[in-house]
Amino acid sequence: MTIEALGAGGDGIARQGGKAVFLPGTLPGEQVRARLLGKRGDALLAEAEAVLAPSPDRVAPPCPHFATCGGCVVQHLADAPYAAWKRARLVEALSRAGFPGAPVGPLERTPPMTRRRADLALRRGPGGAVLVGFHGRGSDAVTDLSTCLVLDPRIVALFEPLRGLLRRLAALKREGSAVVNLLETGPDLLLRTDGVLDAPARSLLAAFATEHGIPRIAWAQNNGLPETAAQQGPVSLRLVGVPVAPPPGAFLQASPAGEAAIVAAVLAGLPAKLPPRAAIADLFAGLGTLSFPLATRARVTAFEGVTESVAALSAAAGKAGAKVQAVRRDLDRQPLIAKELQAYAAVVLDPPFSGAAAQVPLLARSSVPRIIYVSCNPAALARDAQVLAQGGYKVLAAAPVDQFLWSPHLESVVVFAR
Repeated sequence: MTIEALGAGGDGIARQGGKAVFLPGTLPGEQVRARLLGKRGDALLAEAEAVLAPSPDRVAPPCPHFATCGGCVVQHLADAPYAAWKRARLVEALSRAGFPGAPVGPLERTPPMTRRRADLALRRGPGGAVLVGFHGRGSDAVTDLSTCLVLDPRIVALFEPLRGLLRRLAALKREGSAVVNLLETGPDLLLRTDGVLDAPARSLLAAFATEHGIPRIAWAQNNGLPETAAQQGPVSLRLVGVPVAPPPGAFLQASPAGEAAIVAAVLAGLPAKLPPRAAIADLFAGLGTLSFPLATRARVTAFEGVTESVAALSAAAGKAGAKVQAVRRDLDRQPLIAKELQAYAAVVLDPPFSGAAAQVPLLARSSVPRIIYVSCNPAALARDAQVLAQGGYKVLAAAPVDQFLWSPHLESVVVFAR
């Protein structure tokens, strides 16, 4: 087969009998010998058994786990074509939405080994050994990691101690997860296990926290609500100088550099002159990553559906005297209606991976002069941007931000205006 293109998921795409064939680990222009594996909808899945004519853009993947780990899928692509492919994902999404020729800026890059959040899979194997790592691509298998070129080394340094801890933790019977958020106060750990945490296990966690400088370890059984299992000190994250105490496992922007690029693009997308008493709505506000920077320009109402995040945001705003009012509201079930939106000179939204399907149609019918959409999913962005296009909005600027190195994921900040 001859690989014709690189798909949105990072797979090479070939053709067989008029159908698309997806081949992981291949690059455009390559000739490969492949084995068909099955179907994906109307397309076929295949495995490249040999690359007969490699692309000049092919490089040796730098990570020893590349063949099995599902985190990075395009480490075999040279840097310049990789950056062009990432930026093209935003260009293509906006074009599909009805904005061909939209002004898309250069790709903002984040350095390797700076990601401050990891959601690690845990699995107890034969003999009590514990695997700590990421799932394989499209697989339930867990790649046991010795290193990671994306994560901050301070998180990687916890891999082996975690294995030692979990081997002794009876609460991990077979499956679990560990979310590590790297805060200013140190690593913040949320463990989820499939067994119950008893008193001796809590003592074990407290000793582990002391030994490794972890101010808080929270625990939950399966998908239950987390509780603090061990606390050695306060937890804190600074957002433009405002200290916030995040709940266990809270969502953070993946890297400090990526967060800074997103914040800069959002602030640049605001109108140059806002009325003296202008108000901005921050939708899906989380902990206030965008709320606090926006509050340097106008009064902000921050809407968020997660109770714990609203509480953290509200407490931080109160202590700092920031012009931010936090409001708990599930915007998927109760989006802001046109009458409510009239109060705002600008609306900023940073929805989850699935986008904002409930809120965007109401925004499209509103009189809001400026909408700034922060996206982590080009497909959801294309769908929502099409609705805004039909509502008469134009794209003033678009910034692609590569927070998820060597993956198909892309952050984007798109400024819409009437």
